Amino acid sequence: MTISFQIKSTIDSRRSVRSYKMTGVEKDVMDEIKDYAKSIYVPFDHNVEIKFFKSNQTKALYTIMKSPPDNVAFMAETDIISISKVGFIGELLILFAVSKGLSTCWYGHYKLSELERLMPHLQTPEQIKESNMGYGYAKGVTTGRRAICISPLGYHESGGLRLIDRFQNKQISFKRKEIKELLVNPDDYEKLSDDVIYALDLGRKAPSAGNAQMWRFAFDETYRTINVAMPEGYRHLKWEHPNVDIGICACHIWLGLIDKGYNPKITVHEESNRAVWRISI
Repeated sequence: MTISFQIKSTIDSRRSVRSYKMTGVEKDVMDEIKDYAKSIYVPFDHNVEIKFFKSNQTKALYTIMKSPPDNVAFMAETDIISISKVGFIGELLILFAVSKGLSTCWYGHYKLSELERLMPHLQTPEQIKESNMGYGYAKGVTTGRRAICISPLGYHESGGLRLIDRFQNKQISFKRKEIKELLVNPDDYEKLSDDVIYALDLGRKAPSAGNAQMWRFAFDETYRTINVAMPEGYRHLKWEHPNVDIGICACHIWLGLIDKGYNPKITVHEESNRAVWRISI
């Protein structure tokens, strides 16, 4: 299986960026990204839709940062499996954009009414009312399809962050737990192949809300099937869709196994009110 970007170097270089130059993406680059969005392959069925839109250069949409001109939205229903598939498929688009020299930031707390103004997508006025305080996240399953997350697509403005934001990016966002800390059974580590460890290392580098790193890894008796899920009963204090983050992590692991020459089989199911990804080689 061929992936359209260098897997490890792209994952290693991806960072959540919150300060952008107010210039649009070069047309040839944006055309490549849009073409890639139409051709993304994943080995499972889904109805995730990727929509590109333009934004005004204000804080009205992201609230904590100015929007660059070019942005992307990831659309789906709000059930657990659909939300987690948004993370998996959206991360492929994000990584492709990063490989083209762009900066991105997974963002779920966008202002819903502002997104609706820029990119009309809600079927009824009731959908806005169903959201939590008018932002993109929602309490539980809501009606119809909506943008689960959005991301800027642009060029990093290195001098645009406040000092506290720079400190948080350096001290919090880049820090990652060791693989052993993420195993349901830490004793499993000694039984894992080098290739599986390589894939888990890429998995632990996935972005997550507040850098929570809530994913946990378990294995079948052969240690050739990896289960990726949150701990049972996990809840994030602010972010309503942590299953997006689980999908992103599963995407990284899948890519890591492809990078090692495998053609992994992958499934996702709901268990104990959470998405459980199963990736086998």
